Amino acid sequence: MPTRLDELTEQRIQKIAAIRAKGVDPFPAHFHRTHTNQDAVTLLEQAEKATPLQDVTVTVAGRIVANRGMGKLSFLDLRDGTGKMQVLCRKTDPCYELVELLDLGDFVGIQGKLFRTRSGEPTIEARELTILTKAILPLPEKWHGLVDVEVRYRQRYLDLVSNPDIQKLFRNRSKTIASIRETLNKRGYLEVETPVLQPIAGGASARPFITHHNALDADFYLRIALELHLKRLIVGGMDKVYELGRIFRNEGIDTKHNPEFTMLESYEAYADYYDMMELVENLVSSAALAVNGNTETEFEGHKINLAAPWKRLDLREAVKEHAGIDIMDYPDQVSLYNRMVELKIDADPRRPWGKLVDDLISAYVEPHLIQPTFLVDYPVAMSPLAKKKPGNDQFVERFEAFIGKLEVANAFSELNDPIDQRARFEEQIKEKDAEGPSALDEDFLVAIEHGMPPTGGLGVGIDRIVMLLTGQPSIREVILFPQMREKGQ
Repeated sequence: MPTRLDELTEQRIQKIAAIRAKGVDPFPAHFHRTHTNQDAVTLLEQAEKATPLQDVTVTVAGRIVANRGMGKLSFLDLRDGTGKMQVLCRKTDPCYELVELLDLGDFVGIQGKLFRTRSGEPTIEARELTILTKAILPLPEKWHGLVDVEVRYRQRYLDLVSNPDIQKLFRNRSKTIASIRETLNKRGYLEVETPVLQPIAGGASARPFITHHNALDADFYLRIALELHLKRLIVGGMDKVYELGRIFRNEGIDTKHNPEFTMLESYEAYADYYDMMELVENLVSSAALAVNGNTETEFEGHKINLAAPWKRLDLREAVKEHAGIDIMDYPDQVSLYNRMVELKIDADPRRPWGKLVDDLISAYVEPHLIQPTFLVDYPVAMSPLAKKKPGNDQFVERFEAFIGKLEVANAFSELNDPIDQRARFEEQIKEKDAEGPSALDEDFLVAIEHGMPPTGGLGVGIDRIVMLLTGQPSIREVILFPQMREKGQ
């Protein structure tokens, strides 16, 4: 038995035939508009200020999102990427015969005179109407309020049509990225691109996606970080480089994680992690100004000030204060695990020592990091790519930045001692952590054996920055096409 959707679809297909019968192409190849909807409104405002009052004719185009018949008149609402424009069609006009064949969701072009109705609504009195696209499927019945989360994410195009605020959100995402690029470019950084397919998954501890190259008959990994290739460029004499790119990690999906996400990584020769603190403060506060007009944002009920300087907090002291454990009193996996069990702290006996410390941070420290905070000076075991602190071989010059309980950045004074670097990689592999590397990246080690200058490196999670600046609690809200389970799973 045909469904209501089937009936509506069939009616629209019949209208396509009726349009063609009039000698009109419902899917023409060309149309030229003179103004966007917003430009047309601006033009009308300018004309209204002129003496004498000027008549202004424009040609606009957009999707029909409302159609209101009022006796001998019909009012259409057209929406384009800049906003909505009302169109007046009179039954006495020759183009009106096409109006009766239109439906919500169709695209049309309108040429006519601008005026303002008695209620003050900017309007175009249609003189010519051109059908640009006849939509076969209808928009959601409540096009202005699509709320089904599954539909919104799976059919993002309907979300963008139905919820105008979503378009604004992604424009703000674009503003965020543009601001970050502008800040780095002004500082003399060079934007570069590095491989997505890599023979070894390195630069971070994460489970990779694996693919196969047929011509080479070899497995490759989708990159889990940008770091190791960017450092090769530092070795090559490119003193300031950055990349904004997609990262792929074969891990869980939740409000903070998506299997593919956008990361900024930047590297600067002759800099250290203190320089990176100043850089990330500047990047985030400048992006806030670009998006919100000030350095304040509201996230999950908290008012957050992103202006520099941000708070610095020692990692060891923070864990001691909030979890009740001095991690250096338990320097191996067994002793730390046993102590966590004694304190009834959830712990996985298969996790290496560094991962257990990370679990303590996530569970006991992060919930307190609402205002922008740098958690500084990490144990060596947690940071195989960072330089040791002078006079203290147990810790490295590393920080993670937190805002609104979210980790948003990670930075090091980069390790440039190739002998120490090799030893740490080997130790990391011995731990046999499923999320760690399975082989040495010999090419990277050879690169730094040629000499890498002192370097500050920074990684920033772009999606999480956008979440914070736009007040979105889920990463899926700020990714146009988030990863979804297959229907029925």
